[in-house]
Formats: sequence, structure tokens, C-alpha cells
Amino acid sequence: MFGLFKKKSEKEKLQHQYEMLLKEAYTLSTTNRKMSDQKTYEAEEVLKQLEKLS
Repeated sequence: MFGLFKKKSEKEKLQHQYEMLLKEAYTLSTTNRKMSDQKTYEAEEVLKQLEKLS
């Protein structure tokens, strides 16, 4: 209840974005390999940003 208005940290936002990109890449892998590879690349870029924060 008290966590309703809690703001996410930059690390949490990037981690969520990374997970969503990987999930989207997985679903695209069955239909469009090129788009799947693009989403995987974007996820890797987000992962690099996460590592810089740590």
C-alpha cells in the first residue's frame, strides 16, 4: 500500500526495459529474425548502461 507512489530508480527502470526488450526479441524470433536481432542488440546496449551504473 505504501509503495504505490514510490518512484523507480534509474537502475530499476533500465532493468525493466532490458527485460521487456528480451521478451520482445524472443517473441519476434519465431516470425522475424532481423527484428529479433535488432531487439537483442538494443537490450545489450541497455545492459551496458546498467553496468556503467553499478
